[in-house]
Amino acid sequence: MEAEVLERINRGIILRTGAYLTNDHFIISSGRHAREYVEKRLVTTEPGFTEGLGDIIATHYGASPVDVVLTSGIGASILGHCVARAHPSRPKLLYAVKGKGREGKTEVVLPPEFFPFLFSGSSTLIVEDILTTGSTIRSLIRLVEERDGRVVGIGTLWNRSAGIKFGCPFFALVTKNFPTYLREECPLCRKGVPLNTQYGGLAGGAAPKRSRGSRRTGS
Repeated sequence: MEAEVLERINRGIILRTGAYLTNDHFIISSGRHAREYVEKRLVTTEPGFTEGLGDIIATHYGASPVDVVLTSGIGASILGHCVARAHPSRPKLLYAVKGKGREGKTEVVLPPEFFPFLFSGSSTLIVEDILTTGSTIRSLIRLVEERDGRVVGIGTLWNRSAGIKFGCPFFALVTKNFPTYLREECPLCRKGVPLNTQYGGLAGGAAPKRSRGSRRTGS
């Protein structure tokens, strides 16, 4: 099956979880406006779909021996669990947490309890949910390399930044960016389309309210 067809199938699966939202007016984490939004917290609400998505990533890297699946964040860790369970090497699942590193910068930190599993020479598969800037994945790569491990690959659900390179094998179920706009340049604002306060940067602010006529669709 062609890669484009497979990607459309994968996007359809993510759509069915309710995580891929389109045809609406969102504010994303950067503060810019967009017609589309990926709410990564919803990806793992359907265990059957999550297991299927994890199986796809595990199968992609099935020929590579993997000692550790490394993630960060709740959603990515749930997905990572599914990847680790499906991978033929039966790797350990480890997660890193955000903390203050050198020079006070925010970095990912591995809990000390996991140190024995990320040993010198170990092979690590990094699993994340959404790739936007790549900063978290780079931090995870540094964490592995600082412990003399090796990253054999990176798997992610959705890649919004096709131009980012990591120097090791990378696989995304969906590679699709979507246009974003500064508030003063936003065509949706100009048309008077209400902001969606249920998802995106306004979530948790005003009472949840769906934009009139909005819906979840594929593209």
